[in-house]
Amino acid sequence: QVQLVESGGGSVQAGGSLRLSCAASGCTFSSYRMAWFRQAPGKEREFVAAISWSGGTTHYADSVKGRFTISRDNAKNMVYLQMSSLKPEDTAVYYCAATRGTVVTGQAYDYWGQGTQVTVSS
Repeated sequence: QVQLVESGGGSVQAGGSLRLSCAASGCTFSSYRMAWFRQAPGKEREFVAAISWSGGTTHYADSVKGRFTISRDNAKNMVYLQMSSLKPEDTAVYYCAATRGTVVTGQAYDYWGQGTQVTVSS
C-alpha cells in the first residue's frame, strides 16, 4: 500500500518562503508521477504542480509559476515543493499525490497524503 506523508507546513508572513516535503513508502517511487494540490477553506481542491517520474518534466498552475518549484529525489523517495514570495491567497491545506497513470493536472491521482496546513498572513 502506497503511503504519502507531507511535512513542512506552517505559518509565514507574506513574501516569505516554505519548503514542503512528501515522503513516499510502499511503492516503486521512481515509477510514479508526483504532484501537489491544495485546498483553501470553502474552495475546491486545485492543482499546484506536478513532476514526471524522472524529474525531467514539470507543470505548474499559473497562479504559482515563478514562485513555486517542485522537485524530487528518487533515491530518498521524496518530493518537495519550494514556495517563495508567498501570498495570503496561498493559504490552504497542501496535499501530495501520486499516480502511475497519465493524469497530470487533473484530480485522478491514485494516492493522496493527509495534507499539511500552510498559512500566509498579510
